[in-house]
Amino acid sequence: MPPGREAAPRDTTLLFTARFIRLFAYGALSVVLVFYLRAIGLSDARIGLLLTLTLLGDTLVSLAITTHADRIGRRRMLIAGALLMTGAGIVMAWSTMFWVLVVAATLGVISPSGQEVGPFLPIEQAALTGLVDDRARTSTYAWYALTGAFASALGALGGGFLAQAVQQGPAPTVASYRAVVVLYATLGVALAAVFLALSRRVEVVTATAAGKTFRLTSGLGSDRSRRVVGGLSALFALDAFGGGFVAQSYAAYWFHLRFGVDPAVLGSIFFGANLLAGVSALTASRIAARFGLVRTMVWTHLPSNVLLIAVPLMPHLSWAVATLLVRFSISQMDVPTRQSYVMAVVTPAERSAAAGITGVARTVGAAISPLFVAYCFARPALVNLPFFLAGTLKIVYDLLLYRRFVTVKPLQEIDQ
Repeated sequence: MPPGREAAPRDTTLLFTARFIRLFAYGALSVVLVFYLRAIGLSDARIGLLLTLTLLGDTLVSLAITTHADRIGRRRMLIAGALLMTGAGIVMAWSTMFWVLVVAATLGVISPSGQEVGPFLPIEQAALTGLVDDRARTSTYAWYALTGAFASALGALGGGFLAQAVQQGPAPTVASYRAVVVLYATLGVALAAVFLALSRRVEVVTATAAGKTFRLTSGLGSDRSRRVVGGLSALFALDAFGGGFVAQSYAAYWFHLRFGVDPAVLGSIFFGANLLAGVSALTASRIAARFGLVRTMVWTHLPSNVLLIAVPLMPHLSWAVATLLVRFSISQMDVPTRQSYVMAVVTPAERSAAAGITGVARTVGAAISPLFVAYCFARPALVNLPFFLAGTLKIVYDLLLYRRFVTVKPLQEIDQ
């Protein structure tokens, strides 16, 4: 049982359930998204533009919702996000007009990467932080990351096999991919139902820490928080910009271009990759307890980025898959530690906004990359370049993060 459930069993379970449903939907869609967009007639350039606008739209939605969630209500904002996710899925399933798809993707919540986008993660993080003890926070986030990784893995597997199963029947290829998009929209409805069941314990009016009561605000109130969150946001944007070159949708399509892998096999590959990523997150809290959050983030992230650069250098499919899986086995250790660090260095009343702003920074960074990836994929000589760019940029992020924040410690590390 993930830590913290004994404090608020029902709400914690619902938040973990929401995480599972959402990441299952993201994982399923990510495996077939580029295939679907190509099947309905979009060029590589238009796909790149659509995915960029999708992530920029997710950014605007996330910023608008998360910076007001603590005043308007976390539960209300989570439900709004789920309904936007459903609407985007419905429009994408039944329209082939480029600009209609752009509007739906911009205003809705679509995940090209198979990972978290939109307003959900920041608000859920803030809610979970209020339900668990500070000492259990990193461990709780590790279980939270595992839940998402396992769900994304199952979604990738399920999406690949659903598309393959429909292709075995009389339906055209595009219908097989559309079935996954319809599933995505349906899961958005299920997500909204879970959020409806949350109690008021996930909300916040005032928060107390170290004997002080903090006013509820819609932004970042203290100067220290502004500086720290601003610095972290810039670095997180750089990391996400690098990661956007190898977002799961594009990574899956790269395996298809390079080795001719079909969707069902791709689903199996990314099932294993995401499962390993989730398991790796569980060890993060133990390493962080000994070495600190920032050191854990950097020391586990650096070797994973070296492996990322090595993937396209592999001459055979089996070697490339093996390198990818080894990379995923350590790549997500920085996720719960990063989330815990952001929550630890701001005041309780600033947590939703801080998580939202840093999350938006990551989405903005990731939104730019698809334009360059589309250019590379349209030219056979450059098809491997996204991996090299991603690994290099993420290594630069690691080094800058260590230099800037290794001495900025949260209270629990100062007390040790």
